[in-house]
Amino acid sequence: MTRLLDTVESDPGLPQEADVVVIGAGIVGVAAAHAIAARGHSVALLEKGVVAGEQSSRNWGWCRLMNRDEREIPLMQHSIELWNRLPAEIGADMGYRRNGLVYVTRDPKQLAQWEAWIDMARRHQAHMRVVGPEEAKRLTPGNAQDWVGGVVSPGDGRAEPAMAAPALARAARARGATLHQGCAVRGLDTTGGRIAGVFTEKGYLRTGAVILAGGAWSSMFLRRHGIDLPQCSVHSTVFATTPAQQVTPGGLNTPDFILTPLLDGGYLVAAKARGRLELTPAGIRYAAKFWPTLARSWKMLDLRLGRSFLEGPDALHGAWSFGKPTVFERIRVLDPKPNTAIVEPALREIVAAYPELAGIRMARAWAGWIDSTPDAVPVISPVGSLPGLTIATGFSGHGFGIGPGAGRLAADLALGDAPVVDPTPFELARLVDGRPIRRPGAF
Repeated sequence: MTRLLDTVESDPGLPQEADVVVIGAGIVGVAAAHAIAARGHSVALLEKGVVAGEQSSRNWGWCRLMNRDEREIPLMQHSIELWNRLPAEIGADMGYRRNGLVYVTRDPKQLAQWEAWIDMARRHQAHMRVVGPEEAKRLTPGNAQDWVGGVVSPGDGRAEPAMAAPALARAARARGATLHQGCAVRGLDTTGGRIAGVFTEKGYLRTGAVILAGGAWSSMFLRRHGIDLPQCSVHSTVFATTPAQQVTPGGLNTPDFILTPLLDGGYLVAAKARGRLELTPAGIRYAAKFWPTLARSWKMLDLRLGRSFLEGPDALHGAWSFGKPTVFERIRVLDPKPNTAIVEPALREIVAAYPELAGIRMARAWAGWIDSTPDAVPVISPVGSLPGLTIATGFSGHGFGIGPGAGRLAADLALGDAPVVDPTPFELARLVDGRPIRRPGAF
């Protein structure tokens, strides 16, 4: 993301009321606001910081059906339809390019896992295929390594995280939505056991329907209202390079690094390094629910004690007042320090694989907190105990690509319209009603 985050103009004043209030202006929130406004309803989009300031601008930019839990596949198929048509529909470039994704491996066991996943995906008319050593080599021209095989998904693509959500936010405003950045929502107002409005730092807003698309902040916000959402955050670092020769037209996943070409000619790089999981009150609270997934992913995580124990979305903040400044005003944008120790080893791996990229350098590094659920599947769900509230959060590191469809589904649920896909796999109840937590289904 050498391109800085695109800015969006806010509306001058908070309306007195709206049919729907959306909390959080990441890709899911802006997609929900756009879908609601397109149906002629009034909608106010409230964001404590700036549009796409957190994870929606800090991700790989992949818009992929490949390597998703089976529960997500129908919603992701709809999202791909939206990615394909939205730029023309809104008259703006979202940085979306449908150039395919390629995964390659040196591990026969891993290849077998990929084959099993593709067998499952075929039940959903997903068009991906396994390739052998020779075709894997052809799909990685210039790469000095050899592979036992790989998988290719020609229908997948990528978009520019710095462009996509801001473009859709402008489109939502053009449809009649109002956008209010620097406007933290402190809490929900209820009357007769259902949503009546929201308390914000800029005043009170009446509404009968709220969509909470607050990313890593969602669980903490809900606990203030007595609603339990198992969610924790994982720290992850990525970096962008200086412009260089193009060695892959689309996203490339190798055993050593992940490359995504950017529109400025550079690459976004995700190194195969351990993510950081910090010990926090939220982590302790939900440890039992997360343990099956943690046990499976333990070698990929670095557990430590950090600042997030005392401050941020996974810390304890108690029953704060809705009439005074809150942590949402203190931390407008989660902007953790990146782990730049991954950069030089990753660049060495890239140059060893592609000698023609000698001289490539890091242009910028950044980090984010990935909002995760115990089964790595999002919650897109009404809250039975509080009518009028819909949650859309917990996208577990793969929310950007599915964001347009997730926003559409959240809008359907908030408005009481027929859902675009079956929402049952995304119900909040699966994580809190005592049933066994299903293991993540991606490879």
